[in-house]
Formats: sequence, structure tokens, C-alpha cells
Amino acid sequence: MTNFNSIGLNKDKSQALVSALNNLLSSYQIQYMNARGFHWNIKGREFFELHLKFEEIYTLLLEKVDEIAERILTIEGNPLHAFSDYLENSRIAEAKSISDGPTALQSVLDGYTTLITMQREILAQASEAEDEGTASLMSDYIKEQEKLVWMLKAYLN
Repeated sequence: MTNFNSIGLNKDKSQALVSALNNLLSSYQIQYMNARGFHWNIKGREFFELHLKFEEIYTLLLEKVDEIAERILTIEGNPLHAFSDYLENSRIAEAKSISDGPTALQSVLDGYTTLITMQREILAQASEAEDEGTASLMSDYIKEQEKLVWMLKAYLN
């Protein structure tokens, strides 16, 4: 019996990546719901600008949710799909009853900082497991989100 899955990755290392990716998936789902809630509930002078920005953000997050779940399946794992699992495994907390721009933007910024940290951890883990597919995905996300963090910080200052 071989210790490699159908795409040539070590099964044990892949299962460890599945666990990390499920935690990331959970965090993305909470970040997505937070951004969606901000989009719906934002008030104030920046309403029009932020309403559109939050829609842009949650659309990008939703694309990544799907990509992460599909990556988990590709490396022969099972993506979490119950919201209770997301709440239990997320490193990002739910944001409730926020309608002012600066607070909402700070929450999004904090969430992205958490996602980048998690993705760096997974990138290192994937590299060690010789999982180029997962490493490449994390690298792409990090590059995109570092720029978004810079822009959010600039907007808030």
C-alpha cells in the first residue's frame, strides 16, 4: 500500500493540509459574512462608496471560499460545510451590529491580516509537503491581499 494520494502527495501531509485549509475555509466564511453584513448595514456619509466596496470584497471572498473547498477536495479531503463548524474553526470573529464605516473597515482589515497570517502558515506547510498547487494558491492570495491591506490602512488613516 502506498502512502501517496492520487495526485502524488504524501497522504499524511495532505491530511494535515486539509485540516489547515478547513480552518482557513472557516475563517473565509466568517470574513465573507462580515463583509456581506457591512454591505447591507453600512450607514453614513460614505454609504455609497463603502456599500460598493464591501460588495467587491465579499465577491472576492466568495470566489476564494469555492477555490479553497475545491482544493481540499483535490487533495482528497472533505471541506467543512456547516456554519457551526465555521464558527468553531474560524480565527476571525463574527462582527455584529456594525453600521459605521471606520469600524466596519477596521474589522475587514483585521480579518485580512488574520487570513494572510494563516495563508503564510499554509504556504510553509504546503511547501514542506511538496504541494505546489496549494502553495501557489496561497501565494496568489497573499499577494492580492497584501495590497488590499495597504489600501484599507491608507483609507483609514
